[in-house]
Amino acid sequence: MRALTFTALLVLATACTQPPPPPPPPPTPAEGEITVESLTNHLKILASDEFAGRAPATPGGVKTTEYLAKQLAALGIEPGAADGTYFQQVPIVESVTERNFVLSVPGNTYRYYTDIIAVSGTEKPRVQVQGEVVFVGYGINAPELKWNDYDGVNVRNKWVLIMVNDPPAPADEPTLFGGAALTYYGRWTYKYEEAARQGAAGALLIHTDESATYPWQVVQSSWSGTQYSLPPQPGAAALGIKGWITDASAKDLARRGGRNLDTMRAAARKRGFKAITLNTRAAATLSQRSSRKTAPNVIGVLKGTDPSEAVIYSAHWDHFGTREPLPTDAPGVDRIYNGAYDNASGCAGLLEIARAFTKSPHKPARSIYFAFVTAEESGLLGSGFFAANPPLPMAKVAANINVDGVNYLGPTKDMIQLGSDRSTLGPMVEGILQERGRALGADTHPERGYFFRSDHFPFAKAGVPALSLGEPREFTGPNAAALLKKQEEYNGKDYHQPSDQYDASWNFSGGVDDLRVLAQLGWRIAAQPAMPKYNDGDQFAQVRK
Repeated sequence: MRALTFTALLVLATACTQPPPPPPPPPTPAEGEITVESLTNHLKILASDEFAGRAPATPGGVKTTEYLAKQLAALGIEPGAADGTYFQQVPIVESVTERNFVLSVPGNTYRYYTDIIAVSGTEKPRVQVQGEVVFVGYGINAPELKWNDYDGVNVRNKWVLIMVNDPPAPADEPTLFGGAALTYYGRWTYKYEEAARQGAAGALLIHTDESATYPWQVVQSSWSGTQYSLPPQPGAAALGIKGWITDASAKDLARRGGRNLDTMRAAARKRGFKAITLNTRAAATLSQRSSRKTAPNVIGVLKGTDPSEAVIYSAHWDHFGTREPLPTDAPGVDRIYNGAYDNASGCAGLLEIARAFTKSPHKPARSIYFAFVTAEESGLLGSGFFAANPPLPMAKVAANINVDGVNYLGPTKDMIQLGSDRSTLGPMVEGILQERGRALGADTHPERGYFFRSDHFPFAKAGVPALSLGEPREFTGPNAAALLKKQEEYNGKDYHQPSDQYDASWNFSGGVDDLRVLAQLGWRIAAQPAMPKYNDGDQFAQVRK
């Protein structure tokens, strides 16, 4: 064998001492595909008058779902519904309360829309409720908290008058009902559910801007006109009449029943409160037009290397459609609820995340589902149906990432992920943000109970670790305070109003930053060997156990 030269030996020695080349970077989604221009283009289309407010089971709703399915197909996202299409048909009951509805008590009548808003929990064309009125405080039955507002009272076939929100936490129990944070017991959905379980015939929720965390106009726009519900299950309890009543009207009703509403409310804030039967009877006849229809969830899937498990992104596509004319309408008044922020922006955001996944040269480990769900505004109907009829077992769903509104006001230092404090998803998203010089913030309005108000909640109830994009607080730049003020004004001015329209001045640069974080988060969840889980002691931790 020929002897090695000195130069060859030197080269060989150098090669042996040099560190090995760095490994290739891990696969990631193509975040650069998420752009302000593309996001805005989708949003402007979905929030245009052409889509007529995207109400379920309407031409505008059909146009919306067809658009979303077409965009998924163009990206190469496969149909994800069980029948091999993009459409999971959700059965819904569509109903409209006649505006001649009134609630009467001896000496006074409360008028529809001005004093009271009402719908029925049944499909009957004509519903009559007459009976005593019982003030049941917060209308909560929570054995684990030793709290029962229905203790010792029979409300069967009667009206119940109910306060919205949770009881305040006293000094000696600072975490009672979540402390400052709203729990599910404080949500209107729970109040109606419990009243029905107790056998009440009608339920009246007392509206105040403070307890509901939004003005009466939101109740008017949300609960008048066409309403949607899932078909009732045979034998399930249902309220004949479900109503919201103004604070002034509720005070008048209590006075005519020989009681002071404020005095009763003060008593109801303490454990041990006993329901109070008013010395009056109330009567109402509700006439409605109802029919059964379907409105689909739009579902697409990007299959992973292990398609037996999945990460699910969700956003609701529906809004309130176009309101019927009112006698008080001014000429040319805008009656289209375009829902630009809520939630055309979320749907546009999901399409952008889908683009980032499909443009990556790599496949995710777990499959990625994109679910655009219906009838969120009517009580999370589409996501609830999805959770009960998933395309794969819910035990195989690693996480749900929900988008209900994308920041349109500019860059922020923080990012809010509702539910991040509940599961191992929190440290994951916090780590991604730290890599980008940002921070994970806390819920800016825990008193509004946003965690229970969007489409991630049915996933959480099914034991799936779930997050939902929240409102940031720390805007950057010299006008940061003005941007935060503008964001705060949305709830009282534009939420569930025709004024929620696309504005050319919107700045989605911060929203794009958030969507890129969510794309990266979903990719890492898909690649993580272990399934995420809820923290020990969390109310959803026991579901999978």
